[in-house]
Amino acid sequence: MTPDLMEAGAERAARASGIHYVSGSTESGGREAGFGRIATPGEVDITHGRILYLEDVSVSFDGFKAINKLSLDIAPGELRCIIGPNGAGKTTMMDIITGKTRPDSGTVFFGSTIDLLRHREAEIAQLGIGRKFQKPTVFEHLTVFENLELALKTNKGVRASMLFRLDSAQSDRLAEVLETIHLADSVSRLAGNLSHGQKQWLEIGMLLMQDPKLLLLDEPVAGMTDEETARTAELFLTLKGKHSLMVVEHDMSFIRTISEIVTVLCDGSVLAQGTLDEVQADERVIEVYLGR
Repeated sequence: MTPDLMEAGAERAARASGIHYVSGSTESGGREAGFGRIATPGEVDITHGRILYLEDVSVSFDGFKAINKLSLDIAPGELRCIIGPNGAGKTTMMDIITGKTRPDSGTVFFGSTIDLLRHREAEIAQLGIGRKFQKPTVFEHLTVFENLELALKTNKGVRASMLFRLDSAQSDRLAEVLETIHLADSVSRLAGNLSHGQKQWLEIGMLLMQDPKLLLLDEPVAGMTDEETARTAELFLTLKGKHSLMVVEHDMSFIRTISEIVTVLCDGSVLAQGTLDEVQADERVIEVYLGR
């Protein structure tokens, strides 16, 4: 969830509770730079057939090399699955892509022309990269509808938010997303009353309302029931092609359902890549991750 969306959600929740909300009470002290916008976001150039491109990326923390000359690329519309043991660098890789962590060296491009290392975290979200963490982050005291409405790409200023009304195109988009995330029958429910899996879907829907070109999804089915996991696989397969997806997951049955190409990370770099059957048969992957 982007910083400006978190700010707007906190403000709306406070108004609903009759609490006076002071904007800017954030870790950045309310500095405008913390919620910066790119004046004219660049179009993502995918003429070279890649929407995400990492080359020789490295980063160390206190002498530990979390990412070690990592090179990886993803095609437009691709659903790429990332697996690997704990500590392999999966989360750190996502941190680098989204601007949360700056690498010590290497290249990270969104399309052919947008150098992500030149942009802040909020700017990268505005460029069209959405990230979902393992634990769902939704506004539990707002309804499903209000969560999705809040996620629209609109002016989040106080006056603009108070006067905002959905137009027909926005209403159609919201209805479309509700159907996509299997929550059309729960539109008026408070988010806090949803199941764990439904909260995951709602957060994915909030990302979709911002029309991302690339979605980064960290262990999206952890804690879900079998039925919710199956419906999440269906959701991801529906999104594939319309969006590019990078899915980090440990559930091999889920990976088998959704995957085409699987990348295995270990010690901060790519250990193996191919179909799930190919990487599961790789002796190196068996040794460090799957076991015998």
